[in-house]
Amino acid sequence: MPLTIPFAIDENGVEWHRSDGLFPYPEAVAAMEERAGRIASGEAAEAIWLLEHPPLYTAGTSAKPADLTDPDRFPVYPSKRGGQYTYHGPGQRVVYVMLDVGKRGRDVRLFVQQLEEWVIATLGEFNVTGEIREGRVGVWVARDDKPLSVTGQRAEDKIAAIGIRLRKWISFHGISINVEPDLEHFTGIVPCGITEHGVTSLVDLGLPVGMDDLDVALQRCFVQTF
Repeated sequence: MPLTIPFAIDENGVEWHRSDGLFPYPEAVAAMEERAGRIASGEAAEAIWLLEHPPLYTAGTSAKPADLTDPDRFPVYPSKRGGQYTYHGPGQRVVYVMLDVGKRGRDVRLFVQQLEEWVIATLGEFNVTGEIREGRVGVWVARDDKPLSVTGQRAEDKIAAIGIRLRKWISFHGISINVEPDLEHFTGIVPCGITEHGVTSLVDLGLPVGMDDLDVALQRCFVQTF
């Protein structure tokens, strides 16, 4: 299944696509792989795809079976992206990035850092300070409104996950940002294998942000970051 007609094309020729409703995960993976192959062969432009999935868990290449604590709760899909278990569902903006990392310097670590910077800049549009942590993939926010941990550390919650795969230097999979998902749905897994920190969303932080608001910020900050 190819992607739909783009709703925008940015100044670097990257197409922006958006799917309404809850898009099935297997069909999304097939569409990403098809598009990545066409980008690699020079038949299609780079693309960003914005969508939401029905409730589900995905298992990245480093997923540990013990971290799936409620296997019967939602469908579980193996994923070829890096990382461990992740939840997707309504109220979470999934951002699939089909970009040519080869022409962007062939530096995978730098590319992941750019994805993190993109998320952090986007959150900054809503006065949310996103941060990265050594040894922890994704973007985190400090929760000074929560009690300190038993070790005296300030509480931190994850607001965005990152997991990509490359094929012929073309990326696919990407980012998920929690806008207003049901945070209780995350309790069926150990998100990204991390037990000592929680999960949050923009609405959980007290911000009345909608998907459209986030999409506008993502577009604006993408060009600045990349």
